[in-house]
Amino acid sequence: MADKNLMKLDKLREKLDKIETAEFPISEAELCDRYEKLYTGAVNDVLREATFMDQALPINILPLKFEMVSCGIAFTVRSNPDPTVGGEMEIRAKMLDDMPCNSCVVWDAGEETEAAHWGEVMTASAIARGARCAVVNGGLRDTRKVLAQNFPVFYRYRSSNGSLGRTKITGYNIPVRIGKVYIKPGDVIFGDIDGVVVIPRAIAYDVLVRAEEINTNEREMRGWVHPGFSAVEMVNNGGYF
Repeated sequence: MADKNLMKLDKLREKLDKIETAEFPISEAELCDRYEKLYTGAVNDVLREATFMDQALPINILPLKFEMVSCGIAFTVRSNPDPTVGGEMEIRAKMLDDMPCNSCVVWDAGEETEAAHWGEVMTASAIARGARCAVVNGGLRDTRKVLAQNFPVFYRYRSSNGSLGRTKITGYNIPVRIGKVYIKPGDVIFGDIDGVVVIPRAIAYDVLVRAEEINTNEREMRGWVHPGFSAVEMVNNGGYF
């Protein structure tokens, strides 16, 4: 007879482990290009409408340059502190070879505060593979040489410490969690001056269309200010503050 006290984890596995593979009605490149014409605030508002309240990455993950705006398809990397070197170069090379075009490399280094996980060579390698940007919950170095490559990078801190002998990749193209946000490979990552938001793949196209609608409506709302509409009139016409 089955033990009724055994934990039933099927629903949890479905929610946390399953990688979404839904296809978009447009190409991934077009989807990302259209997101890049928006701004994270509008996208976040749409996610709130859909009751997704915790899709913004921690506030200390910011762009290397304020004008950087980028969107890509999540290709995740996870690493942990480790003082050994064996096997690191092999998994790093394999990870780079598996990096797809139009990706946003999402590197989760957990609570690491010393090593740099992204730099000049990683940037050049990502560009060569057609990646669009990187989001690093960890460290950046070679900053001048990264800037020179004009590749959008969002990061937590800078350090001259290299990663070899300090940290190792423990997996890639797997679900990760940064702050309150659960990120799966294939999700849509969008960042600008206000930070980074994660759009679950299953709703990413619908969120895009709705955010474009809001962006158009907001341009109309800004026009209401000059004729002297009162705040109440603006709200009654569907505006918000």
